[in-house]
Amino acid sequence: MEDQEMTKRVKEDDVKFISLQFTDVTGSVKSVDITPERLPAALEDGVWFDGSSVEGFARIQESDMRLVIDPSTYAVLPWSPDDLRRARVFCDIYMPDGEPFAGDPRGTLRKVIQRCQERGWTYNVGPEPEFFLFKRNGGKEIHPVPYDVGGYFDFSARDQATLVRTELMHALNTMGLDVEMGHHEVARGQHEIDFRYADVLSAADNVITMKYTVKAIAAKYDLIASFMPKPIFGVNGSGMHTHQSIFDENMENLFFDSEDENHLSRLAYQFLAGQLKHARGMSAVIAPTANSYKRLVPGYEAPVYIGWAQINRSALIRLPRITPGRNSAVRLELRCPDPSANPYLAFAAMLAAGLDGIEKEYTCPPPLNRINIYELSRQEREEKGIGSLPGSLAEAMREFEENDVIQDALGSTICDVFRRAKWAEVEEYRTRVTDWEVSRYLEVA
Repeated sequence: MEDQEMTKRVKEDDVKFISLQFTDVTGSVKSVDITPERLPAALEDGVWFDGSSVEGFARIQESDMRLVIDPSTYAVLPWSPDDLRRARVFCDIYMPDGEPFAGDPRGTLRKVIQRCQERGWTYNVGPEPEFFLFKRNGGKEIHPVPYDVGGYFDFSARDQATLVRTELMHALNTMGLDVEMGHHEVARGQHEIDFRYADVLSAADNVITMKYTVKAIAAKYDLIASFMPKPIFGVNGSGMHTHQSIFDENMENLFFDSEDENHLSRLAYQFLAGQLKHARGMSAVIAPTANSYKRLVPGYEAPVYIGWAQINRSALIRLPRITPGRNSAVRLELRCPDPSANPYLAFAAMLAAGLDGIEKEYTCPPPLNRINIYELSRQEREEKGIGSLPGSLAEAMREFEENDVIQDALGSTICDVFRRAKWAEVEEYRTRVTDWEVSRYLEVA
């Protein structure tokens, strides 16, 4: 969509306000609102804002920053009232000298994408963010209760959560996401809405759109929508399995090879090997909270051990089955990311890891097709060379700080802010006294 077309659409849609959106390093959505009358000037010159007000963006003495609108991301927010209809666009952030701001997560992903574009490649991803719908139970303190009692793929004509999920899917479709399927997940109150794969920048925009749309629609029903990786003890957590492929300029899938027994090309094996090699180093970016490592434990279908397989869901990377003749559907499914991640940074790290494998021609280890890794002892895993993901955010951060490939991809500005935020989270989590500790130790200690 060009500038003039966006201006026309705003008028046709009777939009009263336009939210210019971007994210901070942790993935929180920030917004500056303008009226349609201000739009032509904003499209031509950008919109200046005070970057010092956003954590990690700028020091006071260099606070001025400019939002540059991406008209292709225009969408009307379907939950806004007709008389105050609101639209949104995503923006890139620039400094006063015209240079891209190094702390902009969307701009950071653009830089890694450029390495693909120079080769004539498009990195496509299909993320699958899972979430819970909860009822409120309590006043000031929230003690969420699952909104339904369904299980995996369950259907009930009287299931209120099905009605909410249906409205969510409709809202996302009207905002330009190509929703393929929505269904109940394994745990009570847990759901998944899948949308068609897209180029990686559009896919990251789609994840951001999905998260705040789900929260907005849930709020209409007085529900809490949570993308927290592990909100309930003893049940499956929420992941963001991400399907990946690389296409060339002729829309040919470069991961496909008809002669290979797994239908994977040499390029795909190298990409896969790169992600396995850097799995521990990128873990803090794709599973970025202390709570993420409550999900990444054996026994709840979350991947913990570093390996790949065609049919083994306990492996970190899975090769999904495809319909014969669907060469374009050959892809790699990375199963460890979770939806608390900033998708721009998560996808940048994933792409950088894969490209490192291609550029350095890493050799891919054999698959783990007929091994239930969870049943192996530590010694057996070590004998087979099967490593594991970090067991905590602190361990993940130490791996992140030692991984030059991931840090170079994100850049020093992003990395500095990310380190400060995550180590502060580690320290707060370390010193917090939990309900479990009180229950376990208060009377026996």
